[in-house]
Amino acid sequence: MSEVTNSVPKQDGFYMPAEYSRHDGTIMIYPVRPGSWGKDRSGALYSFANVFIEILKREYLYLIADKEHWMEAKDFLKEIIADYVEGIGDLVTPITDEEEERILLSAESMRKIANISTAAEVLENRYLVMPIDSDDAWARDVGPTFVIRNRKLDNESDKRDLEETPRPEIRGINWSFNAWGGEVDGLYASWDKDDLVAKGFCDKIDLDYYSAEPFVLEGGSIHCDGEGTCMVTESCLLSAGRNPKMTKNQIEDRLKEYLGVEKVLWLPRGIYNDETNEHVDNVCAFIRPGEVVLAWTNNVNDPQYELSRADLEYLEKETDAKGRKIVVHKLPIPDHPVLVTEEDLDNYEFEEGEDFREVGERLAASYVNFYFVNDAALIPQFGGENEDSDLRALEILGKLLPDREIIGIPARDILLGGGNIHCITQQIPENNLGET
Repeated sequence: MSEVTNSVPKQDGFYMPAEYSRHDGTIMIYPVRPGSWGKDRSGALYSFANVFIEILKREYLYLIADKEHWMEAKDFLKEIIADYVEGIGDLVTPITDEEEERILLSAESMRKIANISTAAEVLENRYLVMPIDSDDAWARDVGPTFVIRNRKLDNESDKRDLEETPRPEIRGINWSFNAWGGEVDGLYASWDKDDLVAKGFCDKIDLDYYSAEPFVLEGGSIHCDGEGTCMVTESCLLSAGRNPKMTKNQIEDRLKEYLGVEKVLWLPRGIYNDETNEHVDNVCAFIRPGEVVLAWTNNVNDPQYELSRADLEYLEKETDAKGRKIVVHKLPIPDHPVLVTEEDLDNYEFEEGEDFREVGERLAASYVNFYFVNDAALIPQFGGENEDSDLRALEILGKLLPDREIIGIPARDILLGGGNIHCITQQIPENNLGET
């Protein structure tokens, strides 16, 4: 497998599917950077552990770790699984009888091939720890974006032999990464390792990939519906630190070529104080074709109010690639701003050239930064005085996504790193890799 050099995804019939479509698995990166996760990483690891186990219950986890922490990451996953199935620790909630039955049913084909009989064995066979260096743990932004091509059957005999639609072909995309702004307003001085993660991952799993270099893009700056529409924010994609020599139309054309979309929706703004220049994945997300959730506040004195209102006014005037009016569901942000405390600040250890924080700094907390896994959605929970806000978000998303399990994840410690659940995950769509 290798880099595809003579075409682009759209030309080859590939497109980015929606995140809410079926996954093969999820990419994550083991968190170690002290300027993001602290000298004491226990809080971040607790949050990551809860994301890890919810993924493992439902799909594969591809965990990237640098060589220095590869064994630590592997041991940590073993500890999480033991905590879960044996109830011997306090990292994750112990397994229930219902969950055990569901896990075994979900792995029926694996169990036949590998003679697996317990939930623990299923989970132990659902992860791969991959030795790839990185500068931080934002898998959404530095990992590959995946595109698929639906397979056509050659004849009626092939169709009769299959009980379901054949799994699609898959390829990766390697964008340029410059730490959310490079020399203009990037968040750390050196990002060479992060810029190699996408290519390194594709090489490790022998996957063909397209290189969009030198076009700068992060996975959190795009949201696709799988039916021809992509959402972005102007504040991010038109920022001076990304692709300053390209016009808006040129950037849009590049997105269409690589994501296989027909229409790009340009939301004006994102979440207040979002240091990524306001990624779309923190403010607005597709929940199904033609429907989105939008971060919202009714407090006219909150700086987020004008940003969200501008997005709402834009979306209400737009249609998607299929000509459908966009249905917007408001998803309120936490009632109380999440602020950096003195204790938080004391735990950080920033390197030279790295963006630093201050006591009282408002973090970009939003419930829109959730992540779809197979049959479930993982929702940030900020705790403390925002307990009622957390429950409200779970209730709203539960009504909007009735066919999915809605799972709250303690996420304040992820937010302290600068993002949230969606930022630390990157979905791998269901595909035909491994088929004979």
